[in-house]
Amino acid sequence: MAKVLVIGEQADGKLNDAIAKVVNCAQAIGEVDVAIFAKGGDGVAAEAAKISGVNKVLLVENDVNEHALAASLAPQIVALAAEYTHILGSSSTVGRDVMPRVAALLDVAQVTDIMSVEGEYSFKRPVYAGNAIVNVDVPNDKKLVGTVRVASFKAADQGGSAAVESVNVDAEIPTHTRFVSTETSGGDRPDLQSAKVVVSGGRGVGSEENFAVIYSLADKLGAGVGASRAAVDSGFAPSDLQVGQTGKIIAPELYFAVGISGAIQHLAGIKDAGTIVAINKDADAPIFEVADIGLVGDLFSVLPELEAALG
Repeated sequence: MAKVLVIGEQADGKLNDAIAKVVNCAQAIGEVDVAIFAKGGDGVAAEAAKISGVNKVLLVENDVNEHALAASLAPQIVALAAEYTHILGSSSTVGRDVMPRVAALLDVAQVTDIMSVEGEYSFKRPVYAGNAIVNVDVPNDKKLVGTVRVASFKAADQGGSAAVESVNVDAEIPTHTRFVSTETSGGDRPDLQSAKVVVSGGRGVGSEENFAVIYSLADKLGAGVGASRAAVDSGFAPSDLQVGQTGKIIAPELYFAVGISGAIQHLAGIKDAGTIVAINKDADAPIFEVADIGLVGDLFSVLPELEAALG
């Protein structure tokens, strides 16, 4: 039977919500364990143990994991990989950094953006900005390393009671990479890739200062914040907020596209969104062709009115 090790991405003592979606994917392959790499990670491990379908949580606590870096995580993951047939991570920024290193150390090819499990070694993944889906069949004589397109999976249920096991790993940690500092732009807002509601701004917002209206509405809604590539390229928002083909693929229940024209590259990132609300003063903007709710108007008038209506 296939045994899957899911890499439990975490930050600030909290498990990333996307991991429950990776577990859901992994359950279609075989038995699932979750690995947590964190100094003082008892709380994170406890969160992972509550995900239904998780057999065991492996907690790796050491000084090097106080500030987990891809260069230090990869050899530790490889050290745990011996008894597993599959090693899966999220297609998040962290996952895209860590998992290729794991694949390289194991000398195997990586399957990226898994969106459907057809068999233990057979998957579907998107290509051409999601306009085509390809079947990928992987040889079963080597370990499989993959990243999961979390926008394509629902989160596994809560209610599990997996055992938490503290383990030590014998891995050579490289010294050419060191932690300097962490800078985040999201504050206390939900993670963009796991948020149920996302408010995104585009070129129509006009400036970095004006982007405050996007943050304000997001905070009112308890939403994550995104941006189009045009907004990022114009310096209105940081690159880690970019949504689209060359940014993050998301699937919120509710997505606000504010001042976004709707280029195909942006639409590729929100195809799986539940409800799309478009606000744009250009009635002919392509975004209205895919929006469930469209409002033609000046965003600087509409957003304050919307906030006021929310109370």
